[in-house]
Amino acid sequence: MQVFIDSNILIYAQDVDAGDRHEQARALIRDLWKSRKLPAISVQVLQETHVNLIRKGVAIEESARRVSRYLSWRVVENTKDLFCRSLELQQSHRLSFWDAMIVAAAQRSQALELWTEDLNPGQSFDGLTVVNPLR
Repeated sequence: MQVFIDSNILIYAQDVDAGDRHEQARALIRDLWKSRKLPAISVQVLQETHVNLIRKGVAIEESARRVSRYLSWRVVENTKDLFCRSLELQQSHRLSFWDAMIVAAAQRSQALELWTEDLNPGQSFDGLTVVNPLR
């Protein structure tokens, strides 16, 4: 199944202070690397992951190295079309703009599942289903 990964999952996988969530996220990411179908992420996910790793005390160079590994996954670019779709989703589903950007990128990637903690598990957006894999 094609999945889109939100930044919170990637951050937990790197954050040894996150306890059980760290172990769960780390195992999920490890399994994704072994998968024949690479997951999707967006430029926004890469940006959020990088900024949050630095906030957690990871050196800029180290964070850049870690985040750059995910460039081998399917990466959805930020475009004006994605922006416009996000505005539609924000209005129609009453999402924050940033969550709408994630949903729009996940839809653009043609993922069936969006792995995140930021939205309601089971919530559906035109064939895209929100899953919290850390529950």
